[in-house]
Amino acid sequence: MINDEPPQLPRVDASIAPAVGFPPPLVFLGFILLGLLADRLLGLPPIPMSRSIGWVGFAMMTGGIGLLIVSLGLFRAYGENPEPWTPSQAIIARGPYRHSRNPMYLGMLAIQLGYAIWDGSMGVLTFVPFAFIAIDRAVIAKEEKYLAERFGKPFADYCARVRRWI
Repeated sequence: MINDEPPQLPRVDASIAPAVGFPPPLVFLGFILLGLLADRLLGLPPIPMSRSIGWVGFAMMTGGIGLLIVSLGLFRAYGENPEPWTPSQAIIARGPYRHSRNPMYLGMLAIQLGYAIWDGSMGVLTFVPFAFIAIDRAVIAKEEKYLAERFGKPFADYCARVRRWI
């Protein structure tokens, strides 16, 4: 029988953790709230689009939530803690992690972008790139540095196979 799933990478000592000191969902929530505040305080116009396009945003939010649920489920199944400041015992390279090294963050970004479209919020849309850059530089860069130090070549091989975002 052929198994098309990549092999699970080796487990390591859990005594060291990445230096991420805040919950990434709060970054996305914060930028959504900043966008809504900008809409209100600056009187930003809504995104010019037909209301039917709003359903595309709703679909993006739903897809983002689904991606989060599946990704968190894999973490739980492998006994990993999804909080980025906790030590990792293994690299999960299955399910959505076969296509993105960061499907949880991709899901959160899809939720923010989807909400901006669904609500027609110019402010929330304006802050999407800020959320992307903040997570990419302040969270993912630290996580990947930690994982490279902890797992070495297996993590480098995983990075060569799977893109950071999509």
